[in-house]
Amino acid sequence: MNETKEAAIRQFLLDIGDDPQRAGLIETPARVVKANIEIFAHTEEKHFTDYKLFDVDTDAEMVVLTNIPFYSMCEHHLLPFFGTATIAYQPKQDVMGLSKLPRLVDWAARRPSMQEGLTTLIADELERILDAEGIGVHLSARHMCMEMRGINRPGTTTTGYVIRGSLKTDHGLRREFMDQVN
Repeated sequence: MNETKEAAIRQFLLDIGDDPQRAGLIETPARVVKANIEIFAHTEEKHFTDYKLFDVDTDAEMVVLTNIPFYSMCEHHLLPFFGTATIAYQPKQDVMGLSKLPRLVDWAARRPSMQEGLTTLIADELERILDAEGIGVHLSARHMCMEMRGINRPGTTTTGYVIRGSLKTDHGLRREFMDQVN
């Protein structure tokens, strides 16, 4: 199966006017296939499963992780977009191990998507897993489809967020979440 994928990459190189037999490109089809297997890992997994919840007696207003780096691919152009995520939730009783939140972001980012869809997917999975009082997910990213082609605006940042439950209805919690983002 990888032979077919490698043949497609060789044909792509020919289509853009390059020579796949050129010294620097001979191994490129195999490298591209290997890279894409890694980049798009987990795309077949419907739900995030790599987590454990802890039953904690807590009165924590909010759990927040900031500056979680992520890399994803635009579903329209298969060009990278990358940035940082901030995730917050107000626990009812269960909390998730802190290392699992960046893993959730990685899991969600390993599929072609739009930033808006990625933000929603992360929020959906947190909601499914935690049954938290409130959830906030904020992504800030640079999109190579805007920087390398089309409008050609290097350094442009896109931000978007999803807020649910108490973080949406309690304006104090919402403000606190947005303060953490900034």
